[in-house]
Amino acid sequence: MDNSNQPSPEEAPPARSSLFRAVGLFTGDMHLCREWVKRQAVVIQLLDWIFRGVAQVMFVNNPVSGLLVTTGLFLQNPWWALNSLLGTLVSTASAIFLGQNREAVSAGLYGYNGALVGMLMAVFSAKGNWYWLLLLPNVFMSMLCPVVSSALSSVASKCDLPVFTLPFNILVCLHVAATGASHPYFPEVDIQPNHHLPPLNGSIDSLQISQLFLSVPAGVGQVYGCHSPWTGGLILLALLLSSPTICFHAMLGSAAGMLSGLALAAPHKDIYSGLWGCNSALSCIAIGGVFYVLTWQTHLLALICALFCAYMTAAISKLMSVLALPACTWPFCLSTLIFLLISSEIPAICRLPLSVVSYPEENRRYQRQLKASEKAQQSQQSGGQEEAQLKESRGPNVKLVVEKGCSESV
Repeated sequence: MDNSNQPSPEEAPPARSSLFRAVGLFTGDMHLCREWVKRQAVVIQLLDWIFRGVAQVMFVNNPVSGLLVTTGLFLQNPWWALNSLLGTLVSTASAIFLGQNREAVSAGLYGYNGALVGMLMAVFSAKGNWYWLLLLPNVFMSMLCPVVSSALSSVASKCDLPVFTLPFNILVCLHVAATGASHPYFPEVDIQPNHHLPPLNGSIDSLQISQLFLSVPAGVGQVYGCHSPWTGGLILLALLLSSPTICFHAMLGSAAGMLSGLALAAPHKDIYSGLWGCNSALSCIAIGGVFYVLTWQTHLLALICALFCAYMTAAISKLMSVLALPACTWPFCLSTLIFLLISSEIPAICRLPLSVVSYPEENRRYQRQLKASEKAQQSQQSGGQEEAQLKESRGPNVKLVVEKGCSESV
């Protein structure tokens, strides 16, 4: 058998390493792509910022992930996806006009609230699809996202806290409250007070196990207002491309929200559609490796936060429905901010400064480098102290020898 055409064992590792490098170009935050985009035309830069903004809803700074998420949104509803992209574009352009930090703009941090505002305004509109007049309030509210975000950041930065999706919550609730279900031009869906308490007889027997499994990706999709599990599956694929840790915690949080909905006797249709999983998924991602360095302690903390967020979802949904307002992501914001304000003496529960927050794998790499530099500094300091002590102990003897030598030379 002729083995002349087969690669030698020495040639295989370089081939595999080149493959890993090629795949690595599309994972994480794609920093090489961002450096390349800086040298391109404004249109290319704007596209990169828009797709990063769409993905930043899930704490992902990756344009390819944003493209996958956008594909999922179009799969759910093209009109909703168009409004989301418009909101991201207007919000990003408004941030540039207001002179916000260019690095934050290029990372999509001023686009994700606009993406949610545009998406959910279309979702809550009672006029249905392709009601072009809706683009007017969409543009206006998206334009205000950087204003509200900058104002909230000036307060939250004193505690080194993020603003999350608070601008989206404020602006969407403002629009829904200002228009309502009977508005002649921009009517909203009628949100009835939520006083559900379904009978328990036969409720467990009527559960559909397949629908419960599908509610996990549906819960991830509901972060964008999409109930299709196929859209949720594409979003999970986008998360997996950027960070497997984020993907895992998104599924874990959505599952925790689903189980909490069952425990709180929520209507099965709400559980199947993923409404109980969206806020818990975001909370689990935020605590599970994004703002805390991932350890088994913070992993457990993320699960507890997801369960707490589900209870917060039940309470806030009932309170907001009395005012005919949607709960949006208020439960996620409140529960996650509470968990970020935890003070602990356990070194493993380490909250990162906002200036260094990245995706979980990079956060762990940063912590390892920080610990290595601290050990190096400590070893240098201890070595310097020992050397100083040796010099002090040898100082008089050296002086005598020198003096003796000098006298002999004289």
